[in-house]
Amino acid sequence: MRRNRPADKAGWTTLPAEGRQGDAPAFPLQLMTPREDALWADLWSRPQAVAWEALNQEYEVALFVRTLALVEQPEAKTDLQRVVRGYLDSLGLSVQGMLRNRWKVAPADEVEESSAPAPEAPRRRSARDRLKVVPRDEGA
Repeated sequence: MRRNRPADKAGWTTLPAEGRQGDAPAFPLQLMTPREDALWADLWSRPQAVAWEALNQEYEVALFVRTLALVEQPEAKTDLQRVVRGYLDSLGLSVQGMLRNRWKVAPADEVEESSAPAPEAPRRRSARDRLKVVPRDEGA
């Protein structure tokens, strides 16, 4: 069943396609590793970072960064992978998370199309066009 109700359009947040501008906020946890620094800078340049900043989610993002850096290690436990998946959803970094948070990314500036008009599609004949008039036989 389709849900194209006006109320469905309300409540969605459109995030800028170019991402969050400016430097990442200060890392709120202690002893940042070089890998955490790279992840932190990358995440704060994404479109979702605009929403995180508005919601003051610096600690949640920092905990995700720390956990993700741990999961990347060869001896990482499987339980941590589930934790990372939960963070991906809650922070809107997965498709499911974007839907759950009701976030969408604004369309990027589209490439200018050529000025030549697009060729028209041939008109499809309707059932009425396919009917044939049969003359009436007066002798019968």
